[in-house]
Amino acid sequence: MKLNLQGIQERSTWERTGIRLPSYDVEALLIKTIQNPAWVHFGCGNIFRSFLGKIADSLLSDGAWDTGLTCIETYDAEIVDRIYTPHDNLALNVILFPDGHQEKQVLGCFSEALCADAEHRERLREIFQSPSLQMASFTITEKGYALRNAEGHLFPTVRNDMQNSPEDAQTAMGITAALLLDRFRKGRLPMAMVSMDNCSRNGEHLKQAVLEIACAWQKNGTAEEDFLSYLNEDVSFPWTMIDKITPRPLPEIAAGLADIEDIQPIVTSRSTFIAPYVNAEDPQYLVIEDDFPNGRPPMELAGVYFTDRDTVNLCERMKVTACLNPIHTALCTYECMLGYTLFADGMHDPELSRLAHRIGYLENLPMVADPGILSPRAFLDEVIQDRFPNPYLGDTSQRIATDISQMVGIRFGETIRAYAERDGSAAGLTGIALAIAGWLRYLLALDDAGKPMPLAPDPMIPELQEKLRTVRFGNPESGQVREILSNSHIFGLDLMKAGIGEKIEALFQMEIAGPGAVRSTLRESLDTAEKSSAAGQ
Repeated sequence: MKLNLQGIQERSTWERTGIRLPSYDVEALLIKTIQNPAWVHFGCGNIFRSFLGKIADSLLSDGAWDTGLTCIETYDAEIVDRIYTPHDNLALNVILFPDGHQEKQVLGCFSEALCADAEHRERLREIFQSPSLQMASFTITEKGYALRNAEGHLFPTVRNDMQNSPEDAQTAMGITAALLLDRFRKGRLPMAMVSMDNCSRNGEHLKQAVLEIACAWQKNGTAEEDFLSYLNEDVSFPWTMIDKITPRPLPEIAAGLADIEDIQPIVTSRSTFIAPYVNAEDPQYLVIEDDFPNGRPPMELAGVYFTDRDTVNLCERMKVTACLNPIHTALCTYECMLGYTLFADGMHDPELSRLAHRIGYLENLPMVADPGILSPRAFLDEVIQDRFPNPYLGDTSQRIATDISQMVGIRFGETIRAYAERDGSAAGLTGIALAIAGWLRYLLALDDAGKPMPLAPDPMIPELQEKLRTVRFGNPESGQVREILSNSHIFGLDLMKAGIGEKIEALFQMEIAGPGAVRSTLRESLDTAEKSSAAGQ
């Protein structure tokens, strides 16, 4: 069996193995999409293929839509060269259920896959100059929108984009702004730019990044004066909330697909874990602000919620700052230090289970407004009881720990700010304080026994470890981390001023005391918090 257009002609072979094939004409779809692109997507990784690919495939299968997805990779060209092209842009989607059964289907909706580089720039310009183009969506992670480092200084690559011609842009945001400039010059053609990354007000982050680059071009004369008015008036930047756990490709899934040639996962030179298949959980949520000036695909027919900005914001805050991502972020670093590989295994650890419940139910849930279309309590129940403990999902703690420095401010800063504003101080937050202390302890690259352990990729690791250079394992007094805790570029606010910084520093000092100190700090702190809560009742 071969995962390519010729291979899937042998439909009976695929169907005998329980793999569903596209019901639509994939090759005809390619021709139509190239001629009249409607939906382009930046970021060709796993969640895009499993989540948005499944949405597009559903619409195509039902006859509700007749155009494929145009895939644009801004970070890692090997994804296109080694995964998309050899398989004629087909992908095998494997859904993993908590009872152990799987559903498999080949997705044929990825009509065109391109790298955002000089070789493909002319084709990208053609796509963005097409009147049929309705939307561009993004899953490039939080760091993809960042123009500045933790000190607030422009990254050199961003500065170069601002100073050079738009045609020479190299960063994701520079390329995006340049393509919008092409669309503007074609006649102020409208479209929607839809961030689907896990960050609060994601559409606003995308818009601000594009506008800042556009302003620089306007000032140096490489963009017209009314380009900014076009971005503000004819281009929308809807806010969204997206949720689906999509781990790295699992080797055991590949073992179960042994009849398919060249199906093994790869790790690219840029440390991207990817395969011709995607494995993911079944639950998925996508809530989008309904602001599409050039129309949009009927994604509501595939389970997408379209609503107003306020409701999107409430859904996003519910998920990203309270009911899912903060628990992921809090537990993953502790799981690494305590020797767990799979995140689901750590959910059965007594201390980590208590930490998850304290952060989710006791600290975050009281500060969450009900968005109406999704119940925060029901959403959290599903996360804690069904999704996180799914033993077949295979999601690793290290995968979840990737790029935490880009996330801690979003995951915890909003709730800390809410408590500080309500109570005058966030010092009463034990679970969140443990989460941040655990992340700092993790950055020492030592497990709870004091033995070296690898860290997940994160662009700020060198900078943060430099600030932790005087910290010594076994010497609590050396655990001075106030410089980090007061950095509002990381956390969104000064944690020392918010009243929680001293508590985090004290917990960090406890956790570096020696072997076993991470476990004992968790146990003692949670015991104390639970006794205090019981006394308060």
